Amino acid sequence: MFGFFKRKKTAPVATKAVATTLMPIDYDAKIIIAWAKAIEGDEKFTLWLKENYFELFMATYAIYLKEEARDWLMKNGYAHLMAFINAAEGLENAQKWLLAHKFDLLFHMAMAIEGEQEHWQWLNQNSSQDIFILTKSIKEVKDKIEENHNDIHTFRKDF
Repeated sequence: MFGFFKRKKTAPVATKAVATTLMPIDYDAKIIIAWAKAIEGDEKFTLWLKENYFELFMATYAIYLKEEARDWLMKNGYAHLMAFINAAEGLENAQKWLLAHKFDLLFHMAMAIEGEQEHWQWLNQNSSQDIFILTKSIKEVKDKIEENHNDIHTFRKDF
């Protein structure tokens, strides 16, 4: 009668890793600032990104935990952006992946977003002001999401 409780659980079958081509993510400072503004919630910049830099538009929504956006990034050559977002959420495998694939800037940005002070210092010394501003914008959003997830009054509200 309750035989389904005794079913043998099997591990998922490992599939062969598929190499994917990573799209370039080298943007002018003005584009980085526009992305930061979109992340902060500015609808004008969000729409502009949607029309001109769709990958950054999708990354914005991935930062806000939207699964469709996360899937899109992975399927369209932006696994490095998704690894950055995952690393900023504390996923150690993503942090290691960024380092192993020499995405040092994304690694330090993610660790700064995680609150690691020495990575803020690294960014201050080794990146431009637009990158610093972007990192700060993402940190503020991620901190607000975390706060909402820990507050009983805003439970499961991402922003």
